[in-house]
Amino acid sequence: MPYRRQHGNDFISVMPTNLYGPNDNYHPLNSHVPAALIRRFHEAKLGKASEVIVWGSGKPRREFMAADDAADACVFVMKHYSDVGFLNVGTGTDVTIGEFAQLVANTVGYGGKINYDTSRPDGPPQKLLNVTKLKKLGWSPKIPLSEGLAVASRTS
Repeated sequence: MPYRRQHGNDFISVMPTNLYGPNDNYHPLNSHVPAALIRRFHEAKLGKASEVIVWGSGKPRREFMAADDAADACVFVMKHYSDVGFLNVGTGTDVTIGEFAQLVANTVGYGGKINYDTSRPDGPPQKLLNVTKLKKLGWSPKIPLSEGLAVASRTS
């Protein structure tokens, strides 16, 4: 039995997509894709590296959303939703890892070559949330990927 029913509280569950933004974890070994690539391209720019290696083929598709949009969605959901079912919180759009890597490179001003290490795993071919329920409630993200990455890369 869900905790909500068992205890009679108005708990709401949301499932966010891949998030990025200021104060992310930029650790070289245990960060997620957005922060890891921002760090890698930023360091390559500073070190004048001729190439950056990205794990996998660059073909898998991923959805990325600014953490500020996720926070905004959570506040919206608290005001406009009260049900047992969880809500996916995302943009409803995805890009390939290769497209994302190029966007990060452009954002931080890295002009070298991007190479893909296909000996590293790609992971699932696509991770994209169905955000239909949230959009029907009237919420949609406000921060475009390129704009959000620019903010995140300035604060890394």
